[in-house]
Amino acid sequence: MKFPRRQFLHLAAVAAALPAMSRTARAQTYYPARPVRLIVPFAPAGGADIVARLIGQWLSERLGQPFIIETRPGAGGNIGTEAVVKAPPDGYTLLLVAAPNAINTTLYANLNFNFTRDIVPLASITRESNVMVVHPSVPAKTVPEFIAFAKSNPGKINMASAGNGSAPHVSGELFKMMTGVNMSHVPYRGAGPALTDLLGGQVQAMFPSMSSSIEYVRAGKLRPLAVTITTRSEVLPNIPTVSEFVPGYEASAFYGLGAPKNTPAEIIDKLNKEINVGLADSKLKTRFADVGSMALTLSPADFGKVIADETEKWGKVVRFASIKPE
Repeated sequence: MKFPRRQFLHLAAVAAALPAMSRTARAQTYYPARPVRLIVPFAPAGGADIVARLIGQWLSERLGQPFIIETRPGAGGNIGTEAVVKAPPDGYTLLLVAAPNAINTTLYANLNFNFTRDIVPLASITRESNVMVVHPSVPAKTVPEFIAFAKSNPGKINMASAGNGSAPHVSGELFKMMTGVNMSHVPYRGAGPALTDLLGGQVQAMFPSMSSSIEYVRAGKLRPLAVTITTRSEVLPNIPTVSEFVPGYEASAFYGLGAPKNTPAEIIDKLNKEINVGLADSKLKTRFADVGSMALTLSPADFGKVIADETEKWGKVVRFASIKPE
């Protein structure tokens, strides 16, 4: 039986593609078949690092391969994010996504990537309040007292942050914008170094994530004035919200996982499913709760909407405060 030349070439091409298609299908079916890198684009000891290690341990135990936490700080999270953007879309390089990724869309005018286009959302992990904390040397014990003290002592309050445009920074700028308080911003290269100087009294105030600051609050080393979400936290139930004194104020951190665009849907769905199982697990939920994080169980599409909403919200603050990258 003879085939026309065109039909023969078509069949030959299909046959040649089958082994590659089979390998791809097997890779997706048995994913992960080797260790996975989870890049945290922020400095160690902050909330992102804590969340990444908790979810990484869970995924390692569930999926039978190490999820290796790789810290790649710099440029407000852009260095680590760009590394993931440029990685092969095979599910073996993931990104710990956080609020700075949404903030940076407005903050940086000439990024080498478009976050919402080049990173696909996999799953949300947690949402948590920031905490308005001060060094014990600050006499204010409430938000109204702090506002009064800052206004009557101009130049005496230095506000630390994890860097220009970081979540603690824009949270503080939103507070300044809504209260008229003038605090001097002191940027650091990450939440860890900022908290170290706050503990030492070199700076007086900060709006860090709860996961990065809760142990210092519990130990009495930092004084919490308020939480930044609109309802009181179960972890600090006696601490009021900023919005009780400044109506409409809200700031919260979010964490999730992302991957390079064109990552296979099967891998996205598998990771989303496993993370959501973890967020329903009582032991993991308790571990997140211990550091002040609330499980946030969403589909990839819904997590994408959270990122879009946060991008719009913080873009307004960045423009209002004329925040520029370092």
